[in-house]
Amino acid sequence: MTDQAFSAAERDAVYRAIAERRDMRHFAGGSVEPALLQRLLEAAHQAPSVGLMQPWRFIRITDPELRGRIQRLVEEERVRTAEALGERSDEFMKLKVEGINDCAEVLVAALMDGRERHVFGRRTLPEMDLASLSCAIQNLWLAARSEGLGMGWVSLFEPQALAELLGLPAGAKPVAVLCLGPVTEFYPAPMLALQGWAQPRPLTELLYENYWGVSQ
Repeated sequence: MTDQAFSAAERDAVYRAIAERRDMRHFAGGSVEPALLQRLLEAAHQAPSVGLMQPWRFIRITDPELRGRIQRLVEEERVRTAEALGERSDEFMKLKVEGINDCAEVLVAALMDGRERHVFGRRTLPEMDLASLSCAIQNLWLAARSEGLGMGWVSLFEPQALAELLGLPAGAKPVAVLCLGPVTEFYPAPMLALQGWAQPRPLTELLYENYWGVSQ
């Protein structure tokens, strides 16, 4: 323990938010107060970014017709994904993969255009812009959980189709459709685990020492 550590109660709250964060698909409608939404977006904006490039751009979808068109893009990709899964296609089609029509708020998280100009930290790892955006999304997710709101990350869409729908400039890229809002309850475990699609692996299987594949 160092002098810079949070109090025990504060630490517990941080770890609780991490442990209880869920990728939500079921929402209870309702709304998100403007001040709360602003607070969540500020939390996202405080994420670390390579070279301080802050590559994230968030688009709040307030037009119901536009929200519907986004949902239809997701549904089209859901069908294509099922076809690509082969023997698991029927099982996949039974899963609820998004809550776009049910959540209080829809946000689209995108990478900015002109990212090639940012070399600091990206010369050998250009995908660090995506890592930076992912950090912003995780900040938003954890902050939402601490506020009692659910959030779901939807990645089932064709990026170029969504970019054209939302008028993104050349070079910008949508990465996530984020469903946000009140929920009746949070899943006690990841939804895909509860529904038997996959099971999380323990850290011991994913932690090596010194060299790849060498367990501690």
